[in-house]
Amino acid sequence: MYWLVASKITLRNLFIIIVSYLFYGWWDWRFLLLIAFSSLVDFVIGQYIFKTEDKKKRKSLLGIGLLVNLGFLAYFKYANFFIDSFIQSFSLFGKELEPTTLNIILPVGISFYTFQTLSYTIDIYRKQLEPTKNALAFFAFVSFFPQLVAGPIERAI
Repeated sequence: MYWLVASKITLRNLFIIIVSYLFYGWWDWRFLLLIAFSSLVDFVIGQYIFKTEDKKKRKSLLGIGLLVNLGFLAYFKYANFFIDSFIQSFSLFGKELEPTTLNIILPVGISFYTFQTLSYTIDIYRKQLEPTKNALAFFAFVSFFPQLVAGPIERAI
């Protein structure tokens, strides 16, 4: 289908994004916002890191990217674990707390696309890669459905 869509790479990338988002959103459409936001953050931060020579500003921008992406990953993967551990630690002292968890659903492939977008940003920070100016190409790179849920984590080279 990819080769039949059009001869222009822009339309092919748009096709890949649409198909990938349909694939990813089929399980739970709400997580589309998460992958889109994560992609947008790293695309924009990559552009700003590349444009600035100020080391402090570059490091701050990288820190923002790390904080946003690893923050999402930590929340979805570990929030319930830490809540349960906190409640269980009180039982060691004879204090029973009412167990409540947030019932957070882990988005499919969150680790893969988080580390993939972060590697892109880190490579730009290290001046090993120039950022793409093509948002469609970047979003297609991040959301490419055959490798989105099972990897491998691709480098943006």
